[in-house]
This record gives sequence, structure tokens and C-alpha cells, in this order.
Amino acid sequence: MTNVSLAQSYLIKAQKRLKILPVLLDEVAYSDVVREAQEIVELALKGMLRQVGIEPPKWHDVGPMLREYHDRFPEQVAAHIERLADISRWLRKD
Repeated sequence: MTNVSLAQSYLIKAQKRLKILPVLLDEVAYSDVVREAQEIVELALKGMLRQVGIEPPKWHDVGPMLREYHDRFPEQVAAHIERLADISRWLRKD
């Protein structure tokens, strides 16, 4: 599997998991909503890294890698890397 197809796979998984969140909310399973949302963001960010040819780390917070390789992203994405990295760090501190 290529990095691009792996990246697409990560992003498809993230999109599918997004559909679970309303069900968990309806069930008042708030801790599950938070955990699932964290995993969705992690999948999406790791998919972004793969898309630009970077093997994502095995740990959860990929913010430092987003910053390190920000120049590999298209300009429209690179403009938001700091915010995405901050979100990644914030989700992992809780």
C-alpha cells in the first residue's frame, strides 16, 4: 500500500467514525464522545502526514511532526499547521 492510499484509508476511517458521534451523544455517553473525537482527530492528522510522505509516529500527539514538516503541505493547509498542532497537543493532555 502506498503512502497516498494509506493516507486516504486514514481519512476514510476518520469520516466513518464521525458518524458514530451523534449516536454516542444521543446515548449521553459523553466520555465516549470525547475519546472517539480524539481518535478521529488523530487519524485525520496522521493521514495528513502520510499524504505528504511522512510516516506518522506510534504516539498520539503528532503536533511536533506537523510543525517539523509544515513546508511539505500545500499553502492552504500549511497556513493552519500551528492551530492543528495545538489541537493535537491539547487533545492529548486530557
